[in-house]
Amino acid sequence: MKKAILGGLVGLTLATPAAANDTSAVLEAGGLVYTRQDSVDMLSEDLFISQDEIRVDYVFKNQGDTDLETLVAFPMPEIGGGLEFNAALDDYEHDNFMGFTVSQDGVAIDPELQQRVMVNGIDMTEEVRARGVPLLPLSEATAAAIAKLPVDVQKDWETRGLILNTAYDPDKPVEPEYYPLWKLETVYWWRTTFPAGQEVKVHHSYKPSVGGTVAMTFIQDGKPTSQLDEYRERYCLDDSLLKTAIKLEKQQNYDAGVYYYEKWMSYILTTGANWGGPIGKFKLTVDKGSEKNYVSFCGQNVRKIGPTTFEMTATDFYPEKDLHFLLVVPAQ
Repeated sequence: MKKAILGGLVGLTLATPAAANDTSAVLEAGGLVYTRQDSVDMLSEDLFISQDEIRVDYVFKNQGDTDLETLVAFPMPEIGGGLEFNAALDDYEHDNFMGFTVSQDGVAIDPELQQRVMVNGIDMTEEVRARGVPLLPLSEATAAAIAKLPVDVQKDWETRGLILNTAYDPDKPVEPEYYPLWKLETVYWWRTTFPAGQEVKVHHSYKPSVGGTVAMTFIQDGKPTSQLDEYRERYCLDDSLLKTAIKLEKQQNYDAGVYYYEKWMSYILTTGANWGGPIGKFKLTVDKGSEKNYVSFCGQNVRKIGPTTFEMTATDFYPEKDLHFLLVVPAQ
């Protein structure tokens, strides 16, 4: 994909319901972000979410009498930012670390790529790029390139907060080992045209970030924990799933590898509402994976349509909240 430097991007957040060493957080992503166009209606959005793939099909229509050119962006989640960064991400080595693809009317789009290295709100992209260091903060290639920098540059970068020397031995001098501290902001973007009076079909997909922990955190010893209220708000966890979880907890045997744990996914639904009016027809399909898994999320008129799939449909839909998914899954 093409690379470019472009000003202005939409940041995404890192979310985790629990903080522990055995927890990996969710990198939240969502749909496409369009420049505001009041004459363009979104006729439909068909959203599919699973642990392996998120895919979205849109149908737009320019209700005006002139063609409209607009800018479209897909903001990737921020990565890096310090030693505490611990997110569910399979690929730290490639710019397109979520496997994002997009097409319009069946034709693949090759978007531009904007990346920015940020330290305490300061853009240091050109400093890092000028030294030939890859921008991906958690890449092995980045660590290797930093290790080869001149000592004076390493010291300067450490002073400026770009890197941190993590090597320490109280008994003897040790070679420095530098860890990148910057956040990387990534956006794919492209220009497109909505012909007057015509429908335009857009498809995009990517691999979601699936966070999780090694246990069920909203119950303990058959009783709700302080986490429950947050889960009721975030995932609409109901009494039925709570009772099921309590039964599952009683069946657990950690020594035998029989236990249940949580996984989390999120989809930012609210940032892309830059069209004229609500979504004409909205459909959400959620696949929980194995039939042994349990899933909870907020939605109206959700119905089960298959052994592992659930569907929500709405007309004249205006997204007011982002989507968050709780999965309770067996270890075996």
